[in-house]
Amino acid sequence: MSARSFIQTGRKIVAIGRNFSEHAKELGNAVPTAPFFFLKPTSSYVASPGKIEIPQGCVVHHEVELGVVIGKRGRDIQAADALEYIAGYALALDLTARNLQDEAKKKGLPWSAAKGFDTFTPVGPFIPASQIPDPHNVRLWIEVAGQIRQNGVTDAMIFQIPQLIEHVSRIMTLEEGDLVLTGTPKGVGPIQPGELVVAGLEYQGMELSRIEFAAVARS
Repeated sequence: MSARSFIQTGRKIVAIGRNFSEHAKELGNAVPTAPFFFLKPTSSYVASPGKIEIPQGCVVHHEVELGVVIGKRGRDIQAADALEYIAGYALALDLTARNLQDEAKKKGLPWSAAKGFDTFTPVGPFIPASQIPDPHNVRLWIEVAGQIRQNGVTDAMIFQIPQLIEHVSRIMTLEEGDLVLTGTPKGVGPIQPGELVVAGLEYQGMELSRIEFAAVARS
């Protein structure tokens, strides 16, 4: 698995919703009793350093996440075997047009438009699994315009990564290069054109990834 392959050859982005209870509460959502997910298009990837496009009329929120890069094809994967299917990890942002999402939720419509704009999945480079022996001990943080917004540890996940892989693979086959976004800590907030967005991933006090994006207006 090369550093480029999941961005260029991965076939889907599977994003887990509300997997940190404090984040669910801050948006006024019920804390889930079972995992749920939505899909994002791979055309939404943008590599660091790069630009985040803020579409006109959209209130765009940042959500910093640990991405799990699938290393081999699997269906009906058992949680006990799930780590064998992980090639590595990546720092990622799941950007959301919150006003479009809120409107869709009120109408009972899908969230695809709110999550799927170009540049709405900024990502860092591939991190081999050997560098993160315990993915539930990863610190994630994000800074917007020089201010820390989110700063959390993945031990606060409601459903751990093996459970997530088991759940998703019961519904759809996971393939090499697919990215599973595992949820975001509390502190999500807006990004405005002209702001600099910087995020980091740390393991046992060592920074393994730092990404940087300039937010620009999309006409």
